[in-house]
Amino acid sequence: MIFINDSISLAEHEVEISAIRAQGTGGQNVNKVASAIHLRFDIKASSLSDSHKEYLLASNDSRINKEGILIIKAQQFRSQEQNKIDALARLQHVIIAATYISKIRKPSKPSKSARRKRMEQKNQRSITKALRTRVDF
Repeated sequence: MIFINDSISLAEHEVEISAIRAQGTGGQNVNKVASAIHLRFDIKASSLSDSHKEYLLASNDSRINKEGILIIKAQQFRSQEQNKIDALARLQHVIIAATYISKIRKPSKPSKSARRKRMEQKNQRSITKALRTRVDF
């Protein structure tokens, strides 16, 4: 089982992990060792709830293709095991970010006493500024 959070978990057969050769510089070792990880997660065929699937498919993530498959390529580390852990952590982050529902803001209004104090302060400031004018005798 792959645990995403307290309420979401995935079976291991839902995530397809394969080792590939990493890109970029690395000397002779990069041509011999398949240390990068290619993770494929089929959103439509997963055991996620329908609402979570909709949130994931509706998210504007370039890693999700037209067939609804999330593809993550992890090649940051030199070892295959670290890249696998990194790929699973990134999968977890994508699912949590797509399924997070922010709280709806309830608009508030100031209390009567706060409005009264504000008006008293405005009046006091008005009186203070009015006293600064030129005095005619």
